[in-house]
Amino acid sequence: MSERAAVDMWFDPLCPWAWITSRWLLEVEQVRDVDIRFRVMSLSVLNEGRELPEQYQELMRTGWGPVRICLAAEQRYGQDAVRRLYTSLGTRIHLGRETFGPELFVAALTDAGLDPALADAAASTGYDEALRASHEAGMRPVGTDVGTPVIHAPGPDGGTVAFFGPVVTPAPRGEAAGRLWDGVLLVAGTPGFYELKRSRDLDPSFD
Repeated sequence: MSERAAVDMWFDPLCPWAWITSRWLLEVEQVRDVDIRFRVMSLSVLNEGRELPEQYQELMRTGWGPVRICLAAEQRYGQDAVRRLYTSLGTRIHLGRETFGPELFVAALTDAGLDPALADAAASTGYDEALRASHEAGMRPVGTDVGTPVIHAPGPDGGTVAFFGPVVTPAPRGEAAGRLWDGVLLVAGTPGFYELKRSRDLDPSFD
């Protein structure tokens, strides 16, 4: 049997596009020899010091809470807990359209089988050093002019390829997910390849 490759995706629970990409990667995991690990980046960290519309500034202030909780869960339970918590947070945020706050955080932690008291981490700066380190590890190879999702995967030469995206909606399923993965790896592993883009004309679809 072929060895399964470790693939890391950096996410912020706020981002609906990252959520769709994460659900696609879980499909890829079923049809290709990869194991997905979810790691935390922060749009709030990324946008520090930038001039933003007031509505987006408020969202960035709110955004510290969920990522701190993810780091607290990882420190308490290990990396596998992040996958469960991201799924429970994303289900409530993007599918349930629930409002950010202690009630959502406690419910998501409970759904994931984690200590609901970790919701207190949302207001604690004690996790910010680890958060910034995780964010930096994800973003360093791709730069700061992109957001989330960011993926690191094994490259064709034995190294690592890192890239922003793919931004896709809805998430491909089954072998369609695998074919997209094959294509993404092909272009991302090509030296000197930087961008393939077209204007989005659809809102995020969580079907």
